[in-house]
Amino acid sequence: MAFSRYGLMEAPERKSGPAFGYVDDGNGGWVMNCFACHAGKVAGNLIPGAPNTHIALATLTEDVRFTKLTLGKKLTHLDLGSLKIPLGDSIGLTNAVIFGVALGALRDEHMNVVIPFSMPQLIHHAMDAPPWWNVKKKPMLYCDGFSPKNARVLLQFILIPQNSPETIKSWEKDYRDILAYIESCKPPKYPWKVNSKQAELGRTAFTNHCSRCHGTYGKIAKYEQKIVPIEEIGTDPVRLEALSVESRRKIQKSWLSHYGKDKVILDPGGYVAPPLDGIWASAPYFHNGSAPTLWHVLHPDKRPAVWKRTENGYDREKVGLQVTTFDKLPKSVKRRDLRRHYFDTSMKGKSNSGHRFPDALSEDEKRAVLEYLKTL
Repeated sequence: MAFSRYGLMEAPERKSGPAFGYVDDGNGGWVMNCFACHAGKVAGNLIPGAPNTHIALATLTEDVRFTKLTLGKKLTHLDLGSLKIPLGDSIGLTNAVIFGVALGALRDEHMNVVIPFSMPQLIHHAMDAPPWWNVKKKPMLYCDGFSPKNARVLLQFILIPQNSPETIKSWEKDYRDILAYIESCKPPKYPWKVNSKQAELGRTAFTNHCSRCHGTYGKIAKYEQKIVPIEEIGTDPVRLEALSVESRRKIQKSWLSHYGKDKVILDPGGYVAPPLDGIWASAPYFHNGSAPTLWHVLHPDKRPAVWKRTENGYDREKVGLQVTTFDKLPKSVKRRDLRRHYFDTSMKGKSNSGHRFPDALSEDEKRAVLEYLKTL
């Protein structure tokens, strides 16, 4: 019940101990690692590198903090930090980018802790973790493609004051290994039957309408990372606005980018059209996770205003999460922890608008493309 409540997963290699994505701290506690958000269950099966669309980090932290206060136990930096910086207002989503902005504000360009520090404006938003198996294809990181793909950038999420500059820099080699592991991840194969005839028709429609941005697949595979201007793609702009030019420039001038030797895009102006390998296993879709299935991606006018997923169900017809849809959040859902199980697209940063490109496809072409996407 606890694992279900917090989006935790049993580690397949052991029968007891910490959840997958957590390690024993040696003092009877658990400490999260990257897999807490970057390993997820798809149709009930654990896939390392898939987004953890079940994680309820905000609820977990609130419950742990309340329990510690009740028992008179000491609070940790996460218990305290989450009072100022929200950890995600829907299950499966985080506010990860703002963690990096806030932690970066504590450091100068050489990674020294700065006291007093100046905290920039924090624009909190929902972020759906991208699948790791597509990182190898990308020359730049993140959904707006602004950041260099190097080991140092990955270290920005451990810039808590307890870690000295010397300690942080000594971990660079370890993070090179982590980046190498991330780039070794391979997309999972669709496990159910595919209509090969229809998928071939979908390949043609995809090539004619979608490959310009998302690349080609199969024997002649080609992907060139493209940033689609926000005016053209029309998806929720809050994530793009959350990182100011000043915040991006701080990375450009710092040790994280080898003091500017690694390219940093200060004003990307839009979002990256990602590669679509293993797309069937990375629902929900868009950078904010606002579309629960690929069918909803292909049918912009039928995207639900509010939806709630089942825990382990998979919608093979629409390809994605098995959901119940609503016109608005039910009035009976008042508790904050329960509201997080409903994705409400009326909330700031959670719009499901934009990406109207499928409007150019006929209904038959959409069905064929949906079948083709299962094969990637």
